[in-house]
Amino acid sequence: MIEMRVAAIAIDAITKSPIVMLKDSSDRRALPIYIGQDQAKAIISALEKQAPPRPLTHDLLVNMLEGWNMKLEKVIIHSLQDNTFYAILCMSQGEAKKDIDARPSDAIAIALRTGSPIWVMEEVVADASIPVDRDADEEERRAFREFVSNIRPEDFTQRRGFKAGPDS
Repeated sequence: MIEMRVAAIAIDAITKSPIVMLKDSSDRRALPIYIGQDQAKAIISALEKQAPPRPLTHDLLVNMLEGWNMKLEKVIIHSLQDNTFYAILCMSQGEAKKDIDARPSDAIAIALRTGSPIWVMEEVVADASIPVDRDADEEERRAFREFVSNIRPEDFTQRRGFKAGPDS
């Protein structure tokens, strides 16, 4: 899993739909997730630490969690099927743990309000992320190809403390 953070809320230039943009810690990968207007407003208000005069839905849920001594341990965006992302809220109450299905936008809005981490499965990042720093990606690939082209079988046996020989 890769821990990600909310980098921005953007608007798709063509559809005018809001997108929550998640980025990894190195700012090398961005994961765009299309969301609704209400979820965009909820995420923006959490990012800007705006407290509504009365609790909105995500604030109400956080208040309920606190009232029942429950904790959101983390959010996991675990799959992408037919252009739809799926997430879970990983909850705990004392020793009891429970995963609850959630839309990623709602999970993100709640995670921001509780200070909980947002994790994304590697497969989802591989399938749906967009590169942010193509030059750094190419440099990493070049360095890896160079490393692999210079490796020899003896390098593995020497590092493990084994001696290569006819009976090894």
